[in-house]
Order: sequence, then structure tokens, then C-alpha cells
Amino acid sequence: MQPPFFYGWIIVVIAGLGAFFSGPGQTYTLSVFIDEYIEHFSASRTTISSLYSAATLLAGVLLFLVGRIIDKKGQRFTAILVASMLAFACFWNSAVIGPIMMFIGFFMLRLFGQGSMTLVPNTLIPQWFSKQRGRAFSLMTLGVLLSAAAMPPIHLFLIETWGWRLAWQFWGVLLLVIFIPLTFVFMRNKPEDVGLLPDDAGKNENMEEAAAASAQERHASSWSVREAVHSRAFWFAMFCAVVPALVNTGITFHLFSILGEKGIDRSVIAFLLSLMPISAFVFTLTAGFIIEKIKVHHLYAVCFLLSAGTLVMLIFAEQVWVIVLFIVLWGVFDGTSKICNNMIWPEYFGLNNLGKLKSFATTAVVTGSALGPLPFGMAFDHFGQYNEILWIMTGLPLLAMILAFLSPPPIKKA
Repeated sequence: MQPPFFYGWIIVVIAGLGAFFSGPGQTYTLSVFIDEYIEHFSASRTTISSLYSAATLLAGVLLFLVGRIIDKKGQRFTAILVASMLAFACFWNSAVIGPIMMFIGFFMLRLFGQGSMTLVPNTLIPQWFSKQRGRAFSLMTLGVLLSAAAMPPIHLFLIETWGWRLAWQFWGVLLLVIFIPLTFVFMRNKPEDVGLLPDDAGKNENMEEAAAASAQERHASSWSVREAVHSRAFWFAMFCAVVPALVNTGITFHLFSILGEKGIDRSVIAFLLSLMPISAFVFTLTAGFIIEKIKVHHLYAVCFLLSAGTLVMLIFAEQVWVIVLFIVLWGVFDGTSKICNNMIWPEYFGLNNLGKLKSFATTAVVTGSALGPLPFGMAFDHFGQYNEILWIMTGLPLLAMILAFLSPPPIKKA
């Protein structure tokens, strides 16, 4: 039985829930555990950062396999598979007793959490929406923002109340009893699976003609992987996916240390970390509608200019109100850049091979996440502060801004 509204909006809710439950594998969750690991295992910050970076890099290399599974089996099958593996990863991390288990635990969290649980919803939404894709992505992205807002303080509470091992078990149980059953019941791969078309097209017209036109448009706009990798726009999109992941992950991973050096208490830092996605909440909704009206690479360029400005602000921030302003603007950049990255792949390269192509982008994100924490940790161990690495990182969004302006949508050869 069809609901009285377009079923695609149910898909948006389930996709947003999947994005929310990617949280156990995201840096904003793991950053809360780092000091606990350092104290419990008597390890240095550089050692933990190295294990995390190596595990994340390996996860990024293997992520293309998940993209192939999506294209062959569909998002529903893949979501249930990776959510089950992420739950197992949470239980594994609750039992970590040494560096080898920690490395394996980081690897599973990053592959099945940050990588796969974001890849699935990001390839699912474009199947259901075309003209309204921007607003659908903005609503789905709220799941990411709510996850980033809720998980740091929840984890801090769980760790301080029952310990870090139970905190991992908590999320493993929730994945098994909430997300997996809802996905099995409600998720569908494409609107055609339930007799619909993207954006509910054909509702008030000849369905056969609308379906034929939709299929023709889908075929004409779809690039093969070989065609895409030979275009300049592909490498621009890859670079623009790497930069936020590298810079934001490095800052998030060490944020308790960065702000601690400025005299900010841990409980205040946890609150500030949750304030970032809250600040992104309102602007993300706005950005979803804006991106339907203007060119995605122009909005991307503005985002990166803002990113460079926030890094400079963090370097000179000493007063709490300046740090709060940094967090707010950082949230605006983070939310908007996520929508740009999600939009650019189906807009530039179509839907037929979106799983494989988007897996490249997600691999770039995971790789950036792998590389981000290590230079920050090394810089702190060497200089005793973070200003030097923050100045270096400022150059990356400035370069991405230039590339964004110079990379309009590619034209597919006939």
C-alpha cells in the first residue's frame, strides 16, 4: 500500500538514519576515546594517530568493493550487510586489549562506519530524486549533523559513567535492534521497485512515456568509470572531497588537545563539538535549496574560502566567544561541503555507475581522514603546539577554491 505522499521521503528518513548510525566510525566519536586509550594503554598520541591513520587508509583502499556490491546487489542488501559488520566492530572495540586489536578495530569502524554507512545513503538518494535532489540531500545530511551533535556528549557520559568498553557495546546493540530492522522493512533501491519514478514523475501523466523519458535521460547522462577518470572534473571532485576530510578530521581528532592548550575544559569542548553540527543544521537546509538554483562548483568554491578563514580564526582564537564563532562557521562549511560533495557526483557523472564512482569519492574522504590526524599529532609532539600545522593546512582549501571555480560540469562525448 502506497503512502499518501511520495515514498522517496520515507527513503530520505531511512537514509538519514543510516547516516546517523555511521557515527561509531566517525572521527567525532573516536576523538572522545583517544585520551582514554592513551591513558589505559600508556601509548603516545603519535602511536594512536599512526594506528588510526593506517587503519583508515586500508579501509579506504578496500571501499571500492562496497561500491561494486551496491551497483550489483543494491543499497538495501548492502546497508543490512555493512550495518551488521559495524555492530560487530563495536563489540570488537569493546574488547580491545592491545595495539593489534586496536588497529583491527579502527579498520572495521572506518570501513563499515565512516565509509560504507555513508556511501549507501549517498548513492540511494540520487536514485529517488533528480529535480529535488538538493533538498533531499540536505534533509538526509541532517542525520549526519544529529549524529555529530549527539554522539560526543553521549559517549563522554557513557565513558565517565560506565567506562569506554560499555560505550562501544551500547552502539552495537542499537544497530542490531533499531537500524537493521527498519532498513529491512522500509528501504527500497529505486522508485521503479515500487512502481514509481524519481521525483514522483509521471504521477499526473502517461506513466509509460514518463518512464521511457526517465530511462533515456538516465542512460544519456551516465558516464562509465573509464570515461569519468579521463575527465578533469573527476580529479577536481576527488581533490575537493579529500581536503575537508583531511583538514576537518585532523582538527576533530585533536580538538580536545587543541582547545585544551587554550585552557578550555573537556566538558566545554564536548559541548562545543556538538555545537558545530547544530550550527550546520539550519544552513544545511538552506544550502539544499540554494544548490538547486546555482552551479554546484560555485557554491563549493565559496565553501573552501570560508574553510580557509576558519583555520586562520582558530590559530588566533584565545577568547571563548571567538572559539564559539569558529565552531559555528566550521559547522556551516562542514554541512554545505557535504551537500556539494554528494551532489557533484550524480550531477557530473549520472546514476548507472554511481556506486563505483561515489566509492572513489568516499575512498578519497577516508584517505583524507587517514592522513589528517597524523601530521597534527607529529606537529604537536615536535613543536608543542598546533599553529604551524594549521598554517600549512590553510593552503589546501585555498587551492581547492581555485580548482572549484575552474571545474564546471563536464560534457559527455556522444
